[in-house]
Amino acid sequence: MSDILLNLDTRTAEGKKVAKLRQGGYVPSVVYGGHDQVQLTQSKVAETTKAIHAAGKHSPVNLVIDGTKHLAIVKTIDIDPVRRELRHIAFHTINKNDVITTEVPVLLVGLGDSAAERAGLVILQAIEHLEIKAKPADLPEAIELSLTSLTTTEDKLTVGDVKLPSGVEFADVDQDLDLVIANVYEPSALQAANDAAAGTAEDVTEVAAEKGAEVTADAAKADATSKK
Repeated sequence: MSDILLNLDTRTAEGKKVAKLRQGGYVPSVVYGGHDQVQLTQSKVAETTKAIHAAGKHSPVNLVIDGTKHLAIVKTIDIDPVRRELRHIAFHTINKNDVITTEVPVLLVGLGDSAAERAGLVILQAIEHLEIKAKPADLPEAIELSLTSLTTTEDKLTVGDVKLPSGVEFADVDQDLDLVIANVYEPSALQAANDAAAGTAEDVTEVAAEKGAEVTADAAKADATSKK
């Protein structure tokens, strides 16, 4: 079960008064779910930032509201685009026996240690999240995928290479197992693809990431021709 804990107090400030609440070092929030009415809540900025950073939108959070404990997940997070500060959070309570559908990050393990990278090749990740379902206690913080099997540009990692933990399933029963998560590229091929795109990408890796598939100079030219 999740060990992320956040203490919330009942909130009375609404409307224009919420701005003053934020100035006082609190983050306004709301808690949905269950048979209870929607609860207006608040919590200290430092504690909230730490908990939300740890939970993201995929890990359950133990909320303590005026002394009563609730298991919840984060539904929405509102962040100030300039100050990058939390402005508002919406939680949704869940039951420990509920099967939760959520996205979790895909973590590539062994960066720099694969034979492909030692040979001067480049590995790019095309998919950063996968949607899974599981009970709260079984939800992983991330799905790990080792790069050690990658050797040449012919190699790749797909969803079919993922080994899900016990109690965890893909959210889609028809999940495409051939969907590519990571590819191996020649640096020169990435540069050629960037040149074919008229240098519009910020760097050569951006082109390959956008395509999510094997990139070669010829493929990039064919792609550009098909769009005319």
